[in-house]
Amino acid sequence: MITIRKYMPEDWEAVAGIHDEARRVELKLAGLEEAFLPFSIASEQESFFEYPGIFVAELEGIVAGFAACTQEELAWLYVNPACMRKGIGRALFKSMLEAYPGLCCIEVLTGNEPAKALYESQGFQVIEIRKGRIQLHFDNENSLWYNKKQMLRNKYCETDVAE
Repeated sequence: MITIRKYMPEDWEAVAGIHDEARRVELKLAGLEEAFLPFSIASEQESFFEYPGIFVAELEGIVAGFAACTQEELAWLYVNPACMRKGIGRALFKSMLEAYPGLCCIEVLTGNEPAKALYESQGFQVIEIRKGRIQLHFDNENSLWYNKKQMLRNKYCETDVAE
């Protein structure tokens, strides 16, 4: 059984482990393995704990995924690779949409077809392809410019959607 609940400080170790494993999978799909930063650094650089919506998914009482968002943007959604394809990502995403009905913006690295399929199955569509960068080092002295990121928005969002 999948249970979605608010993040608690005692979830930190599980969330960090999930991020580190799942982020490596995501970056491999995008051909950007060198851009990996552990959660201990990435969460600080990207102000993870300032997001108003931080949730975890438990599978049989064990933290198996997590997500974080603002009112409008889903910024983080990761599932333990050992637990993928069990509906955890979908359950997290649906919970985020229920808690934050104005959520309409998601960025997905090109090559992350599983994430893209999940969001499109929930009514989101690609509206723009942008160039961007991923930081390689904590000190930010070196950056990798990657080819493309795909921006997805809910088709019911009032802005920036080509119907």
